[in-house]
Amino acid sequence: MDDLMGVVDQPEDWPVVERQVKATGRVQDFVEDRISTPDGDEIVRQWVEHPGAVAVMAMNDEGRIAVVHQYRHPVGYRLVEPPAGILDHIGESGLVAAQRELAEEARLAAADWRTLVDIFTSPGGLQESIRIFLARDLSPTDLPDGFVIEGEEADMGLYWLPLERLVKLVYQGEIQSPTMVSGTLALALAVEQGRIDRLRPAEADWPARRAKEQRDREFS
Repeated sequence: MDDLMGVVDQPEDWPVVERQVKATGRVQDFVEDRISTPDGDEIVRQWVEHPGAVAVMAMNDEGRIAVVHQYRHPVGYRLVEPPAGILDHIGESGLVAAQRELAEEARLAAADWRTLVDIFTSPGGLQESIRIFLARDLSPTDLPDGFVIEGEEADMGLYWLPLERLVKLVYQGEIQSPTMVSGTLALALAVEQGRIDRLRPAEADWPARRAKEQRDREFS
């Protein structure tokens, strides 16, 4: 059993022999790397840079979760998702970003914040890491100063769904967003196991962010 203790996600970065940025976008760049493997071979991998994101499972006293119903053009679906957004404000922590997104998308504030779960959304080709927070002790709040509702968010509904219904929808294949699936199942298990008060603090270390920042410095 001791041999299994080290079987966890851990940072590792194989040497990049050559990097080409094939396309540059407003939020993401498409990159091609020629990489040196540990056995001395070279392989080519194409992937998409991403600034990272946060999401919020906001749960009220009745066990209902605030969710948005948002159009996602790349997949041609309107998806059930937790309030979420990318980390595009320089110097903003994950917690502050989550608090801002909850106010922007749900007009909610929370007095109790915990780190629920961290995920890579598609690590075979996308750099995006997401921290999903649990927010409780909710109260209404105003939109942040200067925030303008536009794009998909102008046509986005807000609903309160019981956690047990979200779990059912996940297993029925009617909820597919990785943040919603991961957040729902992680929260349901935490509730069942009485783990809520043992979740990591809201400002817990986020190794994926540190690894990204180190890689970004290497190629800046």
